[in-house]
Amino acid sequence: MGTTQFIAARFSPETKARFRNLAERRQMSESALLKVLVDSAVRGVGEVDADVLEPPGRRLRGARTSVRLHPDDKLLLRERAASRQMAVATYISVLVRAHLRNLAPLPKAELMALKQSVAEVSAIGRNLNQLTRLAHQGAGGPTRGDLLAILKVCEALRDHTKDLMKANARSWTRGDENVSP
Repeated sequence: MGTTQFIAARFSPETKARFRNLAERRQMSESALLKVLVDSAVRGVGEVDADVLEPPGRRLRGARTSVRLHPDDKLLLRERAASRQMAVATYISVLVRAHLRNLAPLPKAELMALKQSVAEVSAIGRNLNQLTRLAHQGAGGPTRGDLLAILKVCEALRDHTKDLMKANARSWTRGDENVSP
């Protein structure tokens, strides 16, 4: 069935120019953009997803999904995303991927904490090398108490890192863990 009917409307020059710019950014003609918008409104979509407006060559089928949330759930979502220093959409995407693929992703803040831990362990290793070198030169060396203190620090760092990794894994399945390092 051909499209033979015509719809017309009048707009201010500013609105017309903004609509033309929107169509150009989407690499569509003004008519094609208007047709997409009218079709979506008539079907009762209400809101037009951004992927509908993508040019056909760049559109990824199913790349964008809309979800309606209860207001209380939306508030929780914002809080949990903020606790991980992530945008809400990014948090949702990572959360869904973690659930579907049984992953425990490591957001930037937690990755930085682990990198800092590795740097601390490296510093401890350098200090131990220096102490060992001094002991071999006969210039004295660490006492048994010094070595026990270093061992205690290393064990605490190991335990803290293990706890961080466990909390991270639990938080992606339950969502209510405080994972701040």
